[in-house]
Amino acid sequence: MTNRRNSLITLAGLAAGIAGIAEMRPAEAQPSFPQKPVVLVVPFSPGGPTDAMARTLANAMKPLLGQPMVVDNKAGAGGNIGAEYVARAEADGHTLLFGTSGPLAINVSLYNKMGYDPVKSFSPVIQIGYLPNVLVVHPSIPAKNVKELIAYAKANPGKLSYASSGNGASSHLAGVLFNLRTGTDIQHIPYKGTGPALNDLLGGQVAMAFTDVLTAAPHIKAGKLRVLGLTSATPSTALPGVPTLMAQGVKDFDVSVFFGIVAPSGTPQDTVTRLNAAFVQVLQQPEVKANLAAQGLERSAKTTPADLAVFIRSEVAKWRDVVAASGAKVD
Repeated sequence: MTNRRNSLITLAGLAAGIAGIAEMRPAEAQPSFPQKPVVLVVPFSPGGPTDAMARTLANAMKPLLGQPMVVDNKAGAGGNIGAEYVARAEADGHTLLFGTSGPLAINVSLYNKMGYDPVKSFSPVIQIGYLPNVLVVHPSIPAKNVKELIAYAKANPGKLSYASSGNGASSHLAGVLFNLRTGTDIQHIPYKGTGPALNDLLGGQVAMAFTDVLTAAPHIKAGKLRVLGLTSATPSTALPGVPTLMAQGVKDFDVSVFFGIVAPSGTPQDTVTRLNAAFVQVLQQPEVKANLAAQGLERSAKTTPADLAVFIRSEVAKWRDVVAASGAKVD
């Protein structure tokens, strides 16, 4: 009787052990990331600077991930369509957003309806860098630096105007922030895109603009526009020797288009860590560095997911106040 009882106990133990092993197998057999191509969503049309940067990075990622990274352009609503698509995607790391200041910071204050939250809907992966804007004026404007421009604007209130690529764009909000910081009253003239705005600036129909360095650089070198300063916190390698507005006395003025990669909220931390490490490695490759520099990008010194999370929160707060002051809203 005792032997039979011991046998039953032994069999029960073996059964429990086998059941335990069976329960462990699925966890042990979980596939490593990634198991299929990773989609990098660009929330703008092909051909622009954001698209070019995304493709530079994506092309260099396959050797590190073992799977292709495919760029998918989903344009519309200032970047909101692509951002919402990623926010609603499966949180497994296979769908990422190559976001910018618009969808990741400004739009939440600008648009009346949003299908995602830039802070709550994403797991930050890495900040790639930023594209500085630059303050340029038509050569007819009698100002050689920012202090002279401020003095001229105050002596001629309402006379000066600045062009932007549209209401709510960084080129618009930079002017709002400039007026707030300097006490000037420079009028905003919105255009449907950077091209039309630049054409009227070159023709002298408007006095000035806050545009990106890539757009401005050829016209500055040709003498068709005069550069007064960079709107970023630090100098630009694309325009060496040009001082920032802050260095010329405009306090707390940092207006740049930043670029960051985020995944859907809830993406496993080990997947985020794997992606971050791969992007950091890619950004150190000489060819990638050269291509991004040629595209005007200034690399970020802070590249951890936590760094990007803090930065996005600070940018959302900053632009909330500027958008409110501008009165701009988009349905």
